[in-house]
Amino acid sequence: MEITTELVYRLIASQFPQWRHLTIRPVEKSGHDNRTYRLGNEMTVRLPSHERYASAIEKELTWLPIFKPLLSLPIPAPIAKGEPTDEFPLPWSVNQWIDGDTVTPSNIRDLNEFAEDLAGFLKELEAIDARRGIPAGVQNFHRGGNLVVYDPDTRSIIETLSGLYDQQLLTKIWDLALATSYQSAPVWLHGDIAVGNLLVQNGRLSGVIDFGTMGVGDPSSDLVMAWNFFDDTSRDIFLSIMNVDQDTIDRARGWALWRALITYAWNEKDSEASTWGKRVLDTIIEDYNRQ
Repeated sequence: MEITTELVYRLIASQFPQWRHLTIRPVEKSGHDNRTYRLGNEMTVRLPSHERYASAIEKELTWLPIFKPLLSLPIPAPIAKGEPTDEFPLPWSVNQWIDGDTVTPSNIRDLNEFAEDLAGFLKELEAIDARRGIPAGVQNFHRGGNLVVYDPDTRSIIETLSGLYDQQLLTKIWDLALATSYQSAPVWLHGDIAVGNLLVQNGRLSGVIDFGTMGVGDPSSDLVMAWNFFDDTSRDIFLSIMNVDQDTIDRARGWALWRALITYAWNEKDSEASTWGKRVLDTIIEDYNRQ
């Protein structure tokens, strides 16, 4: 379905007329699962891009108010729930705007410090009571669940990389990721800890957004920044603060491998996305070989 600024104007005007005078403009990095628009200076409008993402709205409305006082960094604060209409047949939400820029290697003042800040946030999130949380599964694309659901895609892509990568090595890294399963009590996880969902101000992590794939389960999928973003030193700092064992690291590396493989293989060659996937694959291999 096509989501436009005009559609958002009509939704706001019909359901929240008190805000109809406010300007509405797209957020530059709006994301894939949802489209985000700035509403005035203090709010955002968040609309699922497909029905498969619609359940995230209810999750965020329910759980983010519970999370917010328990976390030291800003997270989205739901203000109102938008109802489905004939024109837009999915739930949507209005949230508090969080200041900050999307993290890049150039806008953080110290990579090791950033690793410490992110690990600290994730430890806080994992400490929140998860007994009533939503189990990992289809609703959050199995983040926190068993990585084996992505086994066919992963092996299929590895088979296509003959001459480009050591297929036996990639298969070994993948097999290690599948060799163990999470045995501890489920904990809360964000589900999509990636640069697009991390905000920076004054060179430091200043906020975390887009909790649409949150759930409870194995936290290893929240550790992929170790290979997606950090260098050797900051990766070691990050994983050390997270206090994870080797099995968890192997599963986390598997999540990073799966994401890098599909991004590399399923996007146009030499595109920004495919180049990113190749860079992460190279990092994963280098890290594995230095063990």
